[in-house]
Amino acid sequence: MAENGGEKVYAAATANPYGRVDEELASVAQREERRKKRMKYVAYGAAFVVFQTAVILVFSLVVMKVRTPKFRVRSATFQDFKAATLPTNSSFSTQMFAELCVKNPNFGRYKYQDSTVEFFYQNYKVGEAAIPKGKASFKSTKKFAVPVDLSSTNVPGDVLGSELSQHAWIPLTSRATLNGKVRLMLIFTKKKSTNMSCTMNLNTSSKQLQDLECV
Repeated sequence: MAENGGEKVYAAATANPYGRVDEELASVAQREERRKKRMKYVAYGAAFVVFQTAVILVFSLVVMKVRTPKFRVRSATFQDFKAATLPTNSSFSTQMFAELCVKNPNFGRYKYQDSTVEFFYQNYKVGEAAIPKGKASFKSTKKFAVPVDLSSTNVPGDVLGSELSQHAWIPLTSRATLNGKVRLMLIFTKKKSTNMSCTMNLNTSSKQLQDLECV
């Protein structure tokens, strides 16, 4: 009777000789699955860190970077144009309405102080105009017009006469400096100045500006 009982226990123990192996394989599979999940979480975390770093880098280089605004002469119209083209006693005078612009490339407004724009023939100043203080909104261009009384009073007549004897235009340059501040995110403020340097020709026949270039 005892022998039969022992045989039953032995038979039960040896009915599935691979049971322990299956359990070990299942345990290994579970550990591998947990390892893969941990690696996946680590990869997600690393990707998030890289993404955040890229966002911060782009934000710093693009949004928070302060660029120099551009100050330019866009165009001009003239009234009461007078010119004498005698070889040794040439002169000119006119009222010019110059359209100027301040181009702000920043992601914050540019607020500038009042200033002065000057116009020259060679090294002789032939006119100037006051620039009122103002502001250019972010990523926009501020346009405004100023009246300028142009006159060759300071230019020797023979110097101007030599120019007009060769061409039907008067070469002019304009110079100005704007001092202002760029304000970013309504928090950060940085001082920024911009210079105007333009060349142009005043055509004495058509009474228009031509070959206008600014750098």
